[in-house]
Amino acid sequence: MRKITVLEHITLDGVIQAGGGPDEDTSGGFAYGGWAAAFDDDAIGAAIKKMLDLPIDLLLGRKTFDIWAAFWPQHGDIWPGVNTATKYIASNTRTSSEWQPSVFLNGDVAKKVAELKQGPGPDLHIWGSGNLLQTLMKHDLIDNFWLMIYPITLGEGKKLFAEGTIPAAFKVTESIVGSTGVILVNYERAGAVQTGTVSP
Repeated sequence: MRKITVLEHITLDGVIQAGGGPDEDTSGGFAYGGWAAAFDDDAIGAAIKKMLDLPIDLLLGRKTFDIWAAFWPQHGDIWPGVNTATKYIASNTRTSSEWQPSVFLNGDVAKKVAELKQGPGPDLHIWGSGNLLQTLMKHDLIDNFWLMIYPITLGEGKKLFAEGTIPAAFKVTESIVGSTGVILVNYERAGAVQTGTVSP
């Protein structure tokens, strides 16, 4: 079975919107685009490169796909795998792209993604794609959250754990603290939430 890993740059208050640049996503009047730029770190960069070098396919929301399709075909030297990976795009408005290989998923996206997980092929990575993530979390389709947590709060912007969040338990399988305070943590799905009484 294919696993789905969410990879996100995220602030302490859970914002994932437009970490990469000022014009990446200004929806909702978001004014802090590019908030991750000040925290470059060699150790975190090496960990990201290791993830980019894995043989994977991509699962993306339409807005993230549009941003990427305008950039990555001309920058394959940075990430060769992005152009050869099959890109599965959740969209009810778009059906084709010159950036190939691409497959557009419309209608019941949760059902189609569940079928993708059961089929053959490499694991699926998701970057960005906040709206798609809410649907996938609601249907418990995420296996891992590979998060780069930045030491800032923004007080506004699209959040990772929003309306799609369900009760779920995770275990930490990897963690790195970078020199600029960024914490990289991989949270792997680990069953249901357990309750009890905390000893004083």
